[in-house]
Amino acid sequence: MGELVLALGLGSYTVGTIAFVAVAAFVAGLSRGFSGFGSALIFVPLASTVIAPSLAAPLLLAVDVVMSAGLIPGAVRTADKREVGTMLMGTVVGLPTGTFVLVHADPVGIRWAVALLVLGMLVVVMSGWRFRGKPRKPLTVAVGAVAGFFSGMSQTGGPPVVLYWLGSGGPAALVRANLVLYFALSMVLSVTAYAVVGMFTKAVLGLALVMGPIYGLGLFIGAHMFGLADIRVFRAVSYGLIAATGLFSLPLFDGILR
Repeated sequence: MGELVLALGLGSYTVGTIAFVAVAAFVAGLSRGFSGFGSALIFVPLASTVIAPSLAAPLLLAVDVVMSAGLIPGAVRTADKREVGTMLMGTVVGLPTGTFVLVHADPVGIRWAVALLVLGMLVVVMSGWRFRGKPRKPLTVAVGAVAGFFSGMSQTGGPPVVLYWLGSGGPAALVRANLVLYFALSMVLSVTAYAVVGMFTKAVLGLALVMGPIYGLGLFIGAHMFGLADIRVFRAVSYGLIAATGLFSLPLFDGILR
């Protein structure tokens, strides 16, 4: 099996490591299909317990770019393109900074930051707090910068944007379209930034070929489960998955997960 791993371009990672990343990819896809969010919040912290964050973040990006492509045409027709463009102004500034941190910072420090972000955002979401008020350009740019920083560092820039736009009072269809279009365009920026610093290595692309179908299967099953679940079950499962991920992705639990 070790020779097979090397032949696939996955470097020196063991079969057990690849299996663990595959489970993380499936659960992340399941959450994305079921709840519409959470893939990065689940995959990056979990995968980073066995592979470097500098591998986990571009791996998820490579897989998610392909899987989310079908959502874009409808979003382009519905979204407020000016508002999305304003958010991206901040992202253009924050994303390269986050990418720099991902490349140069201590991987354990990045894992702490991601885990604390996951748990902090979970507390905010579960508390019921939302931004209230009309989106204003300076604040929108600032939120975009924060989201860009965390996207560059770990592909976990979604929560600030989601919390900000959900509280804007706009129609649900418009908010959803804005989110889909923003994330699609921010992924283009992420791909560009990661490509410039050489993060799409053979190991990343090799793993993406293996993890893509597994992630897609989770996405498909999760989307079909959503139609069968009560809203309270939906929320409980989503929160539970993210809470468990945030806790077990802390470096304190390395002895359990390895």
